[in-house]
Amino acid sequence: MNDLPLPPSSHTPAPGATVVVGMSGGVDSSVAALVLKHQGYRVIGMFMKNWEETDDSGVCQAARDYDDVARVCERLEIPYYGVEFVREYWDNVFTRFLEEYRAGFTPNPDILCNREIKFNAFLEKALSLGADFLATGHYCQNWRVGGHHQLVKGVDPGKDQTYFLHTLDESILSKVLFPIGHIEKPRVRELAREAGLPTHSKKDSTGICFIGERNFRPFLAKYIPGKPGEMRTLDGEVVGRHTGSAYYTLGQRKGLGLGGEGEPWFVVGKDPARNVLWVARGERHPALYADWLEAAETSWVSKAAPGSLPFRCRAKIRYRQPDQDCTITRIEGDRLRVEFDQPQRAIAPGQSVVFYNGDVCLGGAVIRLAGPSYFEQGRELPPREA
Repeated sequence: MNDLPLPPSSHTPAPGATVVVGMSGGVDSSVAALVLKHQGYRVIGMFMKNWEETDDSGVCQAARDYDDVARVCERLEIPYYGVEFVREYWDNVFTRFLEEYRAGFTPNPDILCNREIKFNAFLEKALSLGADFLATGHYCQNWRVGGHHQLVKGVDPGKDQTYFLHTLDESILSKVLFPIGHIEKPRVRELAREAGLPTHSKKDSTGICFIGERNFRPFLAKYIPGKPGEMRTLDGEVVGRHTGSAYYTLGQRKGLGLGGEGEPWFVVGKDPARNVLWVARGERHPALYADWLEAAETSWVSKAAPGSLPFRCRAKIRYRQPDQDCTITRIEGDRLRVEFDQPQRAIAPGQSVVFYNGDVCLGGAVIRLAGPSYFEQGRELPPREA
């Protein structure tokens, strides 16, 4: 590990500081612990159990992950513990998740989990046990510049996770470390393999935060019973039936059960009050595009909103979307309006819009309203960029 790259401007604890690493049983948090130990810190591994459920074989996935944490920590010769936040996760994350779906929105549980559990309840637990810092295996960076903390994109553009962490403000960042944010994912796996960590080839986790991969519609149906209804075109023609409008999201193509000649069908609108799902053909149907949104529950990493409006920056309305040029035109309390230079596809209320200045994440907000679509305005989409 002598060739391990150092972050260019890091938030670095004093040598000998105690760091609790939130360990999931995956390769990223394993290498986070490895890097910190290599740098000379007193490292403690801590596993969170936030969901209580067994798979079809009767085995709890959390138990499997904890076994991996134990094997990694024994290899690294560091102590490890398990803590449980099942009730906190249910009350503060999953209940909100279900409420948003019932209201017709598309929530992001990973953002809620980071805000309410990982960097709230879990952080408090780590500090109460005498830790100086909490570290995680997120792909992002915590820079200290001019006396202020900045949340900065990870160097691996395909893995950057600042979108999910935009609710963390400076007071939280002052207690948090991201040891692998300046390392690309292939190198992370190499480091794990070189150190003999048993998680070096473990598949990356996907799916809902702490709940994992699963067939989403049947899972959601356990908590929100389906209410079948009509799928209609924008001129009112009934072309199919849905199993429950809560199970669908704007821009969705798969799982509609619609075929026939022509371009694929997409969800272009939801009417929970009438239980109608609006659909149209074509990925570039103008009903899918709008050029402004309103969002609420705004949070800023610096705790302060832009000093003057209009404010130019870049933003993304979903994870993995390239940053888009935009202007914040209005801020009223925790609500704001964002206008984009180019029309945005499938702006989904319930998701988050996250703001950037270059690689620095400024903060974000929960989308509550998309402006009228190009279809509603009778406008044509600009030509697709080459």
